[in-house]
Order: sequence, then structure tokens, then C-alpha cells
Amino acid sequence: MHMKEILMNRRVWLFLLAGCAGGAISLAGYSLLSGGSQGKTLSEKQAASVSARYASLGAEPAFDFTAVAEVANPAVVHIISTVNAQPQQRRNPQMPIDPFEFFNGPGFQFEQPGPRSGSGSGVIVTDDGYIVTNNHVIENASKIEVILNDKRSYIAELVGADPNTDLAVLRIAESNLPFIKLGNSDQLKVGQWVVAVGNPFNLTSTVTVGIVSALGRNIDLIRSNGNQYAIENFIQTDAAINPGNSGGALVNTQGELVGINTAIASETGSYAGYAFAVPVNLVEKVFNDITQYGKVQRAILGVSIQDINQNLADEKNLKDLSGVYVAEVVSKGAAEKAGIQAGDVLLKINATAVNSSSKLQETIGKFRPGDQVEVTLRRKGKEMVIPVTLLSTDGKSKPEVAERESSSEVYGMELMNTTREERLAKNIKAGVKVESIGKGVFKDAGIPQGFIITHINNQPVYSAAGAVSQLKSLQGAIVLEGLTSGGEEMVFGVKLPKTSDQ
Repeated sequence: MHMKEILMNRRVWLFLLAGCAGGAISLAGYSLLSGGSQGKTLSEKQAASVSARYASLGAEPAFDFTAVAEVANPAVVHIISTVNAQPQQRRNPQMPIDPFEFFNGPGFQFEQPGPRSGSGSGVIVTDDGYIVTNNHVIENASKIEVILNDKRSYIAELVGADPNTDLAVLRIAESNLPFIKLGNSDQLKVGQWVVAVGNPFNLTSTVTVGIVSALGRNIDLIRSNGNQYAIENFIQTDAAINPGNSGGALVNTQGELVGINTAIASETGSYAGYAFAVPVNLVEKVFNDITQYGKVQRAILGVSIQDINQNLADEKNLKDLSGVYVAEVVSKGAAEKAGIQAGDVLLKINATAVNSSSKLQETIGKFRPGDQVEVTLRRKGKEMVIPVTLLSTDGKSKPEVAERESSSEVYGMELMNTTREERLAKNIKAGVKVESIGKGVFKDAGIPQGFIITHINNQPVYSAAGAVSQLKSLQGAIVLEGLTSGGEEMVFGVKLPKTSDQ
């Protein structure tokens, strides 16, 4: 009996030692795998100011997501967009809908005239105020208000938008903000835990949990809105997402951003178990293009493709169901110039396997015109690798910087957004400041430097870009109301040039 106890004790100690060794090996392996940086612009911005809040997060959730919520919640914002009413329209109830049903429920809608407000979400991605959201959250908005988790409110500037990916970049005038680190959506696997953070039904800072249900979903949502070069390779999740979650964060168990929640599939307009997010690797590329070039640099391969199923494989005598089938090669496109032919099966772009048209589109969408990729393909049973220099949609082989008009200058007067502190000090809810004033109609009218314009023709002014756009659309006599730097209320009458004089 004594000998049995000794043997049992030895066996217990052996199990404990084996468990500790296995844990140490797993930890070392995880440390090796998680090292490194993507080295892109947004990644570098984040690396310069990574918060210590992430130190408490491990690789495994242990079914407790409190640490993830503590990291993600402060970096997810509530967005309220003021837009002009759209014409009445009918939606196909069988189509997946976006979770930003602005004004009514799904189905047949009748819009009333006048401005309306819609609610969505956004994600802070840098500590100096850059925010990523969905394009449909802010599309056609005359005012974009951003409310932080701590209830501070700002009027946001639209930096740029890309309807083809349904993404937009905003910026608010603030610093030292909490942000969410970028993850790597290419490393996601079906079955992984994910957390969705957003503002459904105006319920701010709502956290829901689910798993990655599928990858590479193409639901034909963006393209159905007339975007020819739409990229749809959504992450599908069963985390509960509802109207208002759109533009919010999908994060992994390390608190890293892996997607921007974009759409739900539902016949009622509310959560039905299926939600879709834009992968963060594509989000990062769109962000960098908008902030560096002023617009997204769309690279295309120049092929018409088909997903391969058993019927197509039998019809074309294909070896297996892997890859995507090239149905047609665009004349003078990148693929034709590189020697890709109709009937080829594309297997990889660089080291990334492409087994669906959506995956191919997303993979190519991460590159810019002029980038060279290696395309692995199969032709008549033989594999080969062909280098391809990608082209833009108009056939050019280098990125183009968008020609931007000054968003802050009009007729010699330069405007800038007011800060929250300035609005509080002057007890105003909106207004833009005259940063400088040169020769022109505004100087002639006596408007001083430092003057804060609160209204143009009795309409509130929320941003410098909006004020410039409004002033450029007017002609003849107008009225500007506001406050001097000393707080004195003043009204100025200004006669703008006629359209032919501009």
C-alpha cells in the first residue's frame, strides 16, 4: 500500500512537470510568432505610442473578455451624421443590409424632407485623432459629430472615403487618444473568438462576443450599389451586431483590431446570427492610401475570373478545385502584358493562396499600381510562376496623388476648425475660426483675424471644409454671424462674386 502511494505521487509530479514544460514551450512559440511589425505607415504610427493597457492581455481568453473590453471600449466612438434626406426608395428584402439603417426600419421607406441624423460607430487608430469608419456611415453628411467613450464631443473632418471598400477616414482635433492596435486578419481562423464593439440602437459602448464563422464572404453588397471595383472578402461572425454597429471594431482576444463591422444579413434589419466585417489588412491599406495620396490607389490584375466548382472543373478538365479560373484577359491589361491567358488557373499571389474570387480581389487590393507580384498559375496541368506589374484602373503603372483644392481657404480667407476648449470658452456649440485673412471680399467687409463664424445665412457652421464648400456655392449678398476673439457678437454683410467672376 505504501509503494502504491509512492508510485501515485511520482505519477502526479510527472504530469505536473510535463504540463509546465508544455506551457513554457507554447509561451515561447507564441512569443516568436507574435514578434515583428508590418512596417506600414499606420503600423508605424501605432508603434510609436502603444499603450501599456495591452500588457494584461494573454493569448487565451479563458472565457473572460473584461480585459479586451477595457482596451477596446475607449477607442470606439459614436458617430452622428447629419445628412440630407434621400429620395424614397425600395430595398430588396432578400439582400444583406448594412447595420446603419439611418432613419426608418428595413423595407419600404418614405423619407421626409429636411436634414436627418443617423447613428454609427468608428474606431480610433492613432493617438492624434484619426478614425476609421464605414463610408455609408458618413456619406453625404453635412456634419459629422464624433462622441468619445468619455462623452467628449468633436466635429470631425472627413479626410477621405472609398466606396469600393465602404471605408472612410475621419480626423478630430485632439491628441493623446486611446487607440486600438492593428492585428493581422490574414491569420484569422474559423472558430476563433472575436469581440464586436459599437453603438447599436444608440446604446453606446456595447460589447458582444462570438466566433469567426467564416472567411472570404462575398455578399455582393458593395457591388450591388454600383461600385464596379468593389472588394468584398468579409469576415463573417456570429457576434451580435445591429443597426448602429456599422463602422465599429471587431477585435481578437489580444484586443487587436481585426475588422471593421460593416453589414448584417437579416430579413428584419436586426441581428439574425450573420454579420460581416472588412478585414483590417485591407483597412490599413486604404488608410495609408488616403492619408498619403489623398485617394485609394486601386491596382488591378486585368482578368475576368470565376470561382471553381465541380461543374466548371469537369467542363474545363481541371486537375482539382483549387485556385480561380481565368475566363477572360483584359486587352492591354497587366495580366495580358505579363503573359497570363484565358483558361489559366490562378493559384497564388506571392505566397498567398487564392481559392476564391473574393480572396483574389482582396489580395490584389492590398497593392498599388506599379507594384510587382508573382502569380503562381496552372496552365494545361503545368504550374508556373509569372511576374506581373499591376496597373491602375486607367492603365497607369504608378500611384497618383489626388489633386486637392485647399479645404480651408476661400477668397483670401483661411479657416480652421475650432477646438472644444475654444467653443466652451465662448459658450458656442459650433463655429470655425478665421486663421488668416488676405485681400478679398471678406477683408473688404472688415472681418478680423480670429473671428469665429458661427452662422452663414442663418445656418450653423460646423467645420472649415463645410464652411468653404458652402461659401463657394453662394453668390451675391450673404450674412456672416459670429464672435470676435474678445467674445463680442458681430454680424457682417458680404457681397460674394458672381459665378462668372470666380
